[in-house]
Amino acid sequence: MPVNNRLKDIRHDHRMNQTEFANFLDISIYQYNRYENGARQPTLEIALQISEKVKRPVNDIFYLTEEAPS
Repeated sequence: MPVNNRLKDIRHDHRMNQTEFANFLDISIYQYNRYENGARQPTLEIALQISEKVKRPVNDIFYLTEEAPS
């Protein structure tokens, strides 16, 4: 099952662009951009750090989706 995220929505809630939000999360803009666009998944440690920074449960930020049937 693929992991998706709500990082873009959360970033918009904070009224920040990607660079500002990456700085807020203490990660590089390159790394953040890859997370937001689903090109890469954060480690559990980074996911927990993001959760603490934005004050939301991890499963409110990152979630599993069903794969489309073949």
